[in-house]
Amino acid sequence: MNYSVLIPMILFLLIIFGIGYWSSRKLSSSSNFINDYFLGGRELGGFVLAMTMVATYGSASSFLGGPGTAYTMGFGWVLLAMTQVVTGYFVLMILGKKFAIMARRYNAVTMIDFLKVRYRSSAVAILSALSIIIFLFSAMAAQWIGGARLIESLTGLSYNSALFLFAVSVLVYVTIGGFRAVALTDAVQGAVMLVGTLVLLIAVVITGGGIPNIVSDLINENPNLVTPYGAEGNLSAAYVSSFWILVGVGVVGLPQIAVRAMSYKNSQSMHRALIIGTLVTGVIMLNMHLIGVFARPILPDITVGDTVIPLIALEVLPPWVAGIVLAAPMAAIMSTVDSLLLIVSSSIVRDVYSSYIKPDASLKTIKRMSVGVTGTLGVIVFLMALNPPDLLIFLNLFAFGGLEAAFIWPVVLGLYWKWGNKFGAIASMVTGIVSYIALHFYNLANGELFGVHTVTFPVLLSLLAFVVGSLLIGRKAYDFNEDFAK
Repeated sequence: MNYSVLIPMILFLLIIFGIGYWSSRKLSSSSNFINDYFLGGRELGGFVLAMTMVATYGSASSFLGGPGTAYTMGFGWVLLAMTQVVTGYFVLMILGKKFAIMARRYNAVTMIDFLKVRYRSSAVAILSALSIIIFLFSAMAAQWIGGARLIESLTGLSYNSALFLFAVSVLVYVTIGGFRAVALTDAVQGAVMLVGTLVLLIAVVITGGGIPNIVSDLINENPNLVTPYGAEGNLSAAYVSSFWILVGVGVVGLPQIAVRAMSYKNSQSMHRALIIGTLVTGVIMLNMHLIGVFARPILPDITVGDTVIPLIALEVLPPWVAGIVLAAPMAAIMSTVDSLLLIVSSSIVRDVYSSYIKPDASLKTIKRMSVGVTGTLGVIVFLMALNPPDLLIFLNLFAFGGLEAAFIWPVVLGLYWKWGNKFGAIASMVTGIVSYIALHFYNLANGELFGVHTVTFPVLLSLLAFVVGSLLIGRKAYDFNEDFAK
């Protein structure tokens, strides 16, 4: 084992555990456990809000899978990845103040809370919970795999041993600390990501002999590596443009991101987060994907793309610096895992158990259920991650697309279109989910339909289903002011 690398990472983990412990003490004295455990008491300031959105979105696919794919495909993947820059901006601008105001008036702690009250439908709530549980398991498995790959590369432990170590580390602080621990650790992790990516990019450029020399090496190997079309020429303009739906505007429909728009303190915090989040996301995404491409001439024989970042860091940096820098992808993975765990846990405990199975459950029972379910979910995902794919980014993007197809229109049109009703929401979710899964397997066998990303048609079909369902069945204008008055 390389202890010069491990010691800085262990110190980083101890800081994270310390924040989780502090949050658990604050949580134990809370008078509103549900609100604090799953939403941090709606007290996030601008900087923490921005960093928790960046850290939650910037996952294993951004810090390991994305650079690994860029290593394989070249600058075309860097161009495609930069569509993510607007993610935080779109989420906060589209959901914005109205989402936070409605969530407070509905006393909504989760996205499902919001949908249930907005559409006055148990069917919408149950369908939403099932969608979250199904698709977020894929996303969580991707993060577990990324964390294990990172620890495996650094320590020489077997993949299964590394996976166990990572799972235990995350479960300890998430289970005891809840959303407040997640948000505060995200602020620390976001800062580590920003600094770590800058240091690593500079070191890679220096080791490669400067950018002109690196680009020349890439051209000599394969001229397609420096074009927008990928190493095999398979990144078409239609595919790259449609990818913007998946990682740009469509992110509004991701429950783990949308819930952040419920949690900020005031409008000033939201405005500050808009600026900070957009800038930090842009810097981190550009740096990480450039590192993936620039690493190719330095380490040309990497076979597992997800190991590019740890291997290049160990190659170009002193061991103790590599340990600090590699805390960045570890931070990204942990911050996404903790958020996904809480989203799925809240769906099961609050939106299914306490709403339909046992509505009169005591606070003590809900506390035990919340902690127990979070821990159990972690164990299940651990078992799912024991047999990993080579490039985890595609597992993560599959989950993204399914959630967006299910939720984007019930959320957005539920906020802004008075004619939207439960029939439209149910039609939209069913259409989005079924068409997405069907098209996903069709595309795996036959290639992308019309050259666009899988999520494109399900999002359009779910929009059509929402509008048609709302206007043809039970048509009635929704009075937001009347509902708030109740």
